[in-house]
Amino acid sequence: MSGDSSPHGVLSLDELEILVVVDNETDTLSSVDEGVPQIPEVVHLAARTPPSRKYEGHDCKVVFDQLCCACHGLSVLLTGRRGGQKRSMLFDVGPYPDLWLDNARRLDVDLSAIECIFLSHWHFDHSGGLPEVIAAIGKARSRAGLSPPIVDLHPDRPDQRGVLLPSGVMLMLPKEPTFEDIAQCGGETVTRDDPHPLCGGFFFGSGAIDRVTSYETGLAGHHSFRGDDGKPDPLIMDERFVAASIPGRGVTVLSACSHAGIVNACLGAKKHFPDTPIDLVLGGYHLSGKAMEARIEPTVRDLQSRIDPRLVAPGHCTGWRAKTNLASAFAPGRYAPSVVGTLYRLSAVRT
Repeated sequence: MSGDSSPHGVLSLDELEILVVVDNETDTLSSVDEGVPQIPEVVHLAARTPPSRKYEGHDCKVVFDQLCCACHGLSVLLTGRRGGQKRSMLFDVGPYPDLWLDNARRLDVDLSAIECIFLSHWHFDHSGGLPEVIAAIGKARSRAGLSPPIVDLHPDRPDQRGVLLPSGVMLMLPKEPTFEDIAQCGGETVTRDDPHPLCGGFFFGSGAIDRVTSYETGLAGHHSFRGDDGKPDPLIMDERFVAASIPGRGVTVLSACSHAGIVNACLGAKKHFPDTPIDLVLGGYHLSGKAMEARIEPTVRDLQSRIDPRLVAPGHCTGWRAKTNLASAFAPGRYAPSVVGTLYRLSAVRT
């Protein structure tokens, strides 16, 4: 992979850990295929839990009262290592701050280590917890004598969003937190709509995602509201992905909802990281709902033929029908679904 290249200012990492703090599902019992770098929640929980008793020489550990709770949303903690440096950022926060904070406690997350909070797009199931989560991280960093966290937001913020159903009912998401609410919580807010490095170049935040495929045409029925003015907005152009590069493995792509289309997101990553293979593709592929399920077949086909990732890790809004098709296409060995509490550890392969 000597020809691998990265955007200006983006570094290659020796190791990347991805910890799912919020996701729609919990599943800590399913087996993991040989060679897949995914660690179930109960395994890394047991590793840091002291024994409570002994039985015939075996350590007995109580862990099932510490498992995370699932909800409709997504939040992922990324920790990169390069040489002696370690940097951490948070990709979305999910909808409920109390749930995020409780799951972070159960996962033993060091809040003071989180130096950036990056919002993928303005949807309440990703943004709703922002004010309180930022405040908690800011307080932890202040106590540790560290600077406030960077809060990276797209500048085009709607007041509220919803989806118009074929029945004629508009299902509304709660109102988005305001820039003023977020600014008062102890973080340093920046608004960016361009591609840029994050955390000193350990990670990469995309700008707008190019719409390349013919079938990934946005979220059917989606509307955005500014005040009382509502307009159809299927494309959701404020959506952004996060990526990181690991030598010998390739580029990991974090796509929270893939309203742009998961294939388009991966093609965007390939554009920014030319001549570099795609490694792990994690997040919501948004192939659930009758209108979206028609895209499952071409999405799976193009993921196989155009993207060829080492691993797919669908979660959040992907839907069981799409997951079934993805598992049929990529398992065994290349299917590692995202569930709350799971940990992925990706290490560089040096040759």
